[in-house]
Amino acid sequence: MHAGNQSNWMHDHIFDTGNDAAERSTRVVMWITAITMVIEIAAGWWLNSMALLADGWHMSSHAVAIGISALAYATSRRYAQDSRFAFGTWKIEILGGFASAIFLVGVAVMMLVGSVERIVSPQTIHYQQAIVIAILGLLVNVVCALILGKAHHHGHEHSHGHDHEHHHDLNLKSAYLHVIADAATSVLAITALFGGWIFGWSWLDPLMGIVGAVLVAVWAKGLIVDTGKVLLDREMDHPVVDEIREVVETTSDAGDTLITDLHVWRVGKQVYSCALTVVTHDRLLTPDMVRKRLSIHEEIVHSTIELHYYPGESGQTPRATRKHTVSDRVGRTNICPTRTHSAP
Repeated sequence: MHAGNQSNWMHDHIFDTGNDAAERSTRVVMWITAITMVIEIAAGWWLNSMALLADGWHMSSHAVAIGISALAYATSRRYAQDSRFAFGTWKIEILGGFASAIFLVGVAVMMLVGSVERIVSPQTIHYQQAIVIAILGLLVNVVCALILGKAHHHGHEHSHGHDHEHHHDLNLKSAYLHVIADAATSVLAITALFGGWIFGWSWLDPLMGIVGAVLVAVWAKGLIVDTGKVLLDREMDHPVVDEIREVVETTSDAGDTLITDLHVWRVGKQVYSCALTVVTHDRLLTPDMVRKRLSIHEEIVHSTIELHYYPGESGQTPRATRKHTVSDRVGRTNICPTRTHSAP
């Protein structure tokens, strides 16, 4: 066992520093939503108002979903130093966003079912009372949207690196979508209620409910796709993949160098890890040289490089050399001992 200093070959795996502003804002919005929910349910029970009770229980689904987003932030931060997470805990936030998106689908289904029931079995609508409730809900959601929107802009002000697309905090986006969905349904409800109150269009209320359900479902689908791509590491169509091939294979000193195997996955909102196998005729090429070519792209924060040399011109099958190198997020290079093996 070697007793020397190993610090040059070691590094942490914290690739995303979190979003403190988003965590605080999500927690505040969760409490605002929960308090509004309790007030509406209590008032509905006291005043015997089904409209208040229905809106209160509807808000409960949003409170739970936003609470999941807040919990995801806290859990990610709590386990950030846990070595059991090979590439950090950032994906806990993505998992929270995915779960919240599933809740959003549930909200859309409830809206659709409730609207269809109203079409099949129309009920008396207390328009004035319902309008007051809808306006109250809209005001609460506008305040919550402003709080989350401020956290969203704060996060982008502190983002750095070479970026190709607008990387959202998907966990924050999920909380934001719940608030926006509730605000949108409030606007639709207010429109329908005024139409029914003034013109007697009672059919407008369930129709707007169906429109709102479709709108929420579309938003939920987009969020499920975005979070699902990250959770399943579907990143091989990202521009960074072509850029890795470009800097390794087509630079002026690349020679006859090819990437024969490449894996890229996201480890943070704007950062990626990669593992690649390189085959070359250039006997002077080292893993450290490949790493330096990759370093021009700051979004690549962790790489594992396997290097092979083509057989000699004589057609013989010489002994090939294989090296592994890992570069961490601060640019330090870690080279494992060289291994030699006979090529098959």
